[in-house]
Amino acid sequence: MLIGATALLLGGGGLAAYATTALAGNSTPDAMAGHSQHTASAFTLSCPDVGERLRQVPRSAKLPVSKGLSSLDKQVHDAYHKMMGGTGDSVLTGLKTQRAKTIKMMVTAISKDAKRPGYLLKMSGCTMKPVNEGAGAGGNDSTKSVQDGWYQGRTQNQTQGQDGGQVQGQDPGQVQDGGQDQNGGQQDQNGGQQQGQPGGPVADDFVDINNVQPNADAPPFAAPQGGNASTGTFVTECGRNEDGHFNSDNVIVTPGVSNGAHHTHDYVGNKATDAFADDNKLAASDTTCDNGDQSTHYWPVLRKLDGNAEQKPGAAQDANVGTTLTPATVTLTFRGSQSGEVRAMPRFLKIITGDAKAFTNGTKNANASWSCTGFENRQLKDKYPLCPQGSQVVRTFAFQNCWNGRDIDSGNHRDHMAFSDQNGNCPNGFQAVPQLVQRITYDVPQGQSFAVDSFPEQLHKPVTDHGDFINVMPDNLMSKAVDCINNGQECT
Repeated sequence: MLIGATALLLGGGGLAAYATTALAGNSTPDAMAGHSQHTASAFTLSCPDVGERLRQVPRSAKLPVSKGLSSLDKQVHDAYHKMMGGTGDSVLTGLKTQRAKTIKMMVTAISKDAKRPGYLLKMSGCTMKPVNEGAGAGGNDSTKSVQDGWYQGRTQNQTQGQDGGQVQGQDPGQVQDGGQDQNGGQQDQNGGQQQGQPGGPVADDFVDINNVQPNADAPPFAAPQGGNASTGTFVTECGRNEDGHFNSDNVIVTPGVSNGAHHTHDYVGNKATDAFADDNKLAASDTTCDNGDQSTHYWPVLRKLDGNAEQKPGAAQDANVGTTLTPATVTLTFRGSQSGEVRAMPRFLKIITGDAKAFTNGTKNANASWSCTGFENRQLKDKYPLCPQGSQVVRTFAFQNCWNGRDIDSGNHRDHMAFSDQNGNCPNGFQAVPQLVQRITYDVPQGQSFAVDSFPEQLHKPVTDHGDFINVMPDNLMSKAVDCINNGQECT
């Protein structure tokens, strides 16, 4: 289905053009090739993140809140595609009405057994945001440095705008006037940039790794060093998802709801993980890990932009088009603290790192990084790397390494965890635990040929990448990991 260029009357009286684009459902590369988007005038939807503002969700409200959060995402998904069809204010008005009803339901459910979060009722309204003003939209975010402890951890309030990858020169993926980009993508007559798939990515989302200055003192998976540091590591081998464990659920954010993520996740470790896997089910499950670790590790799949449109939830039905790429390697490393010893994680501790909505939310919680093998002293957070022949694309997730000592989860799934500062010191009331680093490599076709799954309005931006973890290590295995780390050993 192709939607022609349409004039859109904005609430402020301005006029913006939507260039022709292809929506999900086309199953051939030709259906998406050759259609360009005027990135200077295109818009996406930006809505307040209700999930981020949740503080206390009593057990009685967990399922209604899960259903509410998933409904809010589906409402934005549908409104985004209506917007791409050329309607403006009517989309925003209808979306606000839908969101207000859903949020009121969530507030009512929470208030039965906890303090009423009335502030959520003010979060129904959405806006249209120019795509060239989002996080990682080719602006200043991509010209910062990551020297200040990006992988060692950040203070809770430090924003990612202080530590993105530094780029020199022109992006090789940028389209030259009147011709083709360096990867053969056709430019339209008005200088628009080639779209790789519906809603992105665009050429500006890629950069040649050779044009990135070194910005990391050590590989992101390296153990801390120094006089007080706990310098050991514990590596758990859980495979590369050779068994094809995929679903579009998110058991941490939207438990009990099928397709709660609206994008497809890759899983290793616990074989039972889906939306309906409670702690008991996880504890009874088999695992792909060779040491008996039953922990759950998952992240959005990476897709080859070949136009393959799987008609199922999380894939083409949610605007994620392309063949799923199997990782070449998956390395799961737990490491120590720069400031001293670490203590054991509690079983069933849940951690999310990164933000699936960072393009519209901003980069406060963005925490994924991209690089190439052989170039891992050059890290990017808002660009996909173009790697030289023989070099693999690398995704890295360094998780929060400070725990509040009480809770295995929190209302927004963030407040119970924090990053240490660059010296390894945790915020007041938090204590150091082993820091998980998920490192995933891929063999991808040359050129601007891949993208991470995302919500459609997030435009498949690399800054939206994120990782998830549930600790289901048996207690004796966690004790072994902590001893190895604190004693400076390298263990598996």
